Amino acid sequence: MTRHQRLRVELPVVLALGSNLGDRESTLRKAVHAISLIEGVTVEAASSLVQTPALKLAGIDHSAPSYLNAVVLARSALEPHALLAQLQRIETEHGRVREERWGDRTLDIDIVTFAHLLVDDDLLSIPHPRAAERAFVLVPWLQLDPGATVPGVGSAAELLAGIANDATEFEAEPLW
Repeated sequence: MTRHQRLRVELPVVLALGSNLGDRESTLRKAVHAISLIEGVTVEAASSLVQTPALKLAGIDHSAPSYLNAVVLARSALEPHALLAQLQRIETEHGRVREERWGDRTLDIDIVTFAHLLVDDDLLSIPHPRAAERAFVLVPWLQLDPGATVPGVGSAAELLAGIANDATEFEAEPLW
């Protein structure tokens, strides 16, 4: 009797994580672990932590708690919306409340890229529409992949060179 195996295709994804409430480092560590437990997702690497001031709709808010940020490189057999649903579940499990747009949060997980897929609907935009403008995404991403590229936009290194870089290293053990 021949057993049939199903081929599982996993595509590369880049995830950006951030936290500015509670035990930020612990939350991010637990989030990376939770991502690794999603059926159909394989975590390959996680950046070190970078710290940045809070960015609100009105701009930088130095009175708000600063963020710790990281990037995770993974592979996903899930389609983008299914992955988003799992990431939002993890956010909720870690106390994420969605009251204020760009408000303070215990955990934020964004899909930055998903292979070279382009998605733009009411729920999801890939690549992330502001990733190319955010040092808190580009700095940790470049730690993991010096040749990183935002699809349709350009080299992460060149993009970072053209924006204000307010990200500073945060002394901590590696996340993964």
